[in-house]
Amino acid sequence: MAEEQVLNTHNAEILLSAANKSHYPQDDLPEVALAGRSNVGKSSFINTLLGRKNLARTSGKPGKTQLLNFYNIDDKLRFVDVPGYGYARVSKKEREKWGRMIEEYLTTRENLRAVVSLVDFRHDPSADDVQMYEFLKYYEIPVIIVATKADKIPRGKWNKHESAIKKKLNFDPSDDFILFSSMTKAGMDQAWDAILEKL
Repeated sequence: MAEEQVLNTHNAEILLSAANKSHYPQDDLPEVALAGRSNVGKSSFINTLLGRKNLARTSGKPGKTQLLNFYNIDDKLRFVDVPGYGYARVSKKEREKWGRMIEEYLTTRENLRAVVSLVDFRHDPSADDVQMYEFLKYYEIPVIIVATKADKIPRGKWNKHESAIKKKLNFDPSDDFILFSSMTKAGMDQAWDAILEKL
């Protein structure tokens, strides 16, 4: 990607929240979706990448994002925050509704360039994480795996955790795998590089 296309990440705002196709922005700006379990640290990831304290509201209550949230970044790119999955306190019906909403977006949106799939570095990926990765691979949607909360694991154990996650996901070595911490900002540059490469 050409250097002159460097983003002014401070020029970022939440654009709109959408429940279905008819609400999506109607233009051809590239989009990168962010998917992950409810408490995986998606909002912190967005805020860290954009250098903002609370553009994406982090919530003590998982399952807070119930719509597709579109963030406009410098009129050049959008992040699309999809509802966190795997949160037990929402009804099965509600979960199915989210599932359909996410699926519709991921499989029909022409603006979509890649999905950042966030997993918690401290734990093995959940069945939902594995399913999300398989879904993205099946539909041939470029995927960037970001393992959050890396600061919570001693460096000496990083390789062990990384191997366990990759094995569980049946990870494709041609995909990006990034260790990330919103506390230390580790992995921030790699995440941006991987995202910009997909545009």
